[in-house]
Amino acid sequence: MAREVNQLLGRVFAQRRKDGRTDLEAVESALRTALHQAGAAALNELLQFETPAADQRQLPCRCGHHAQYQEIRSKPILTIVGPVRMARPYYLCSQCHLGQFPVDVELDIENTEFSPGVRRMHALVGQQAPFDHGREQMQLLAGLEVTTKSVERIAEAIGGDIAQREQGEIQKALQLDLPVLVGSPIPILYVQMDGTGVPVVKKETAGRQGKTEGQPAHTREVKLGCVFTQTTWDKKGFALRDPDSTTYTGAIETAEEFGKRIYREALDRGWSRAKKKVVIGDGAEWIWNLVAEHFPGAIQIVDLYHARQHLWAVARQLYPQEEVQQKAWMKVHQKRLLDKGKIEKLVGALRAIHAGNPAMAEKIRTEADYFERNAERMRYPTFRRQHLFVGSGVIEAGCKSVIGSRLKQSGMFWTVRGANAILALRCSHLNGRFEDYWEERREARAA
Repeated sequence: MAREVNQLLGRVFAQRRKDGRTDLEAVESALRTALHQAGAAALNELLQFETPAADQRQLPCRCGHHAQYQEIRSKPILTIVGPVRMARPYYLCSQCHLGQFPVDVELDIENTEFSPGVRRMHALVGQQAPFDHGREQMQLLAGLEVTTKSVERIAEAIGGDIAQREQGEIQKALQLDLPVLVGSPIPILYVQMDGTGVPVVKKETAGRQGKTEGQPAHTREVKLGCVFTQTTWDKKGFALRDPDSTTYTGAIETAEEFGKRIYREALDRGWSRAKKKVVIGDGAEWIWNLVAEHFPGAIQIVDLYHARQHLWAVARQLYPQEEVQQKAWMKVHQKRLLDKGKIEKLVGALRAIHAGNPAMAEKIRTEADYFERNAERMRYPTFRRQHLFVGSGVIEAGCKSVIGSRLKQSGMFWTVRGANAILALRCSHLNGRFEDYWEERREARAA
């Protein structure tokens, strides 16, 4: 290796003496290639395993019998320094005919030709951007030639494993089989929830009604939740989210399943230690049903800006194509009633509206019911006096950054399994738990 590097540097200096120029990028690339080749050569030697000793030629088999040593078999492995070929013992059970490669299990390369380091790269680029872009990134940044399909397959496999582990943690949370979390009290802890559609393949929407009556659905809803903390507020009294305190969790699943998921995330973040507990969402019934089940006693707040949208819907019904009248109506009902938390007066004003058009009357009744149902969640002056957030901007931004930027790009169509795997992987990475996952894998192998 030293001779190869010296030869390379000799050519570089000769070129500089000849024309006074040094192509630094070319030198960097050449050195990286040389170092990778040396590393691959060293790994190749390390991964040549010998025939087991006579007293180590029999292993237990899962069928209850024993597998016997057969021979040394080789297979290619792509590592972070390039391709190598390993050789290791092969065992076979004569009863169930199940083969074993104990070394593959030890090195975490069972049923794969990619090293753990390369699979970690697959997962990182796969959760960040389209799979083909990830392939390009691995080639450009790591000098590794992989396929688009391998990025997809491995990223989804690792994401699926993370999702499966999360389900185990969720079940522990529900059974109260959790370690006691100690630490300082948390001044204010928030939970926010929302949903957004993700385009899926046709088979995933079979029998599902689309937004337009008589038309099939083209998306499935991802339910996303986030948890964050607040310690202080600005000079004007507006809440300030603690930096880097937001974690996400979500999946395409039923509201009941998602309720367990967000409950576990809140517990993990210290819900039991929070002095003040707040849940913010829009007016969706499923959100408040989950709050009643999993977060009783929490302060409940309907996103102010979502509530304003409901008022704008009434204004447009009353004054279609008349923006001046819409704004004038909103000035009275939003500024004087909604924003001041006078929801009973707002409901009364809505119910007093006379609409000759039955469809319009029904729409106004629906909106009045919405405000009446959520009255206690719309006491915005009370919430502001406590320096609390009254908007769900954190989760709405999360729907865009966590889900939209990765799962809703042009031309994408997902299976539910694939979307959930990438979402689990993406949340793990954004939450700073991706390294914990790999450490747990190492500990499980060592146990």
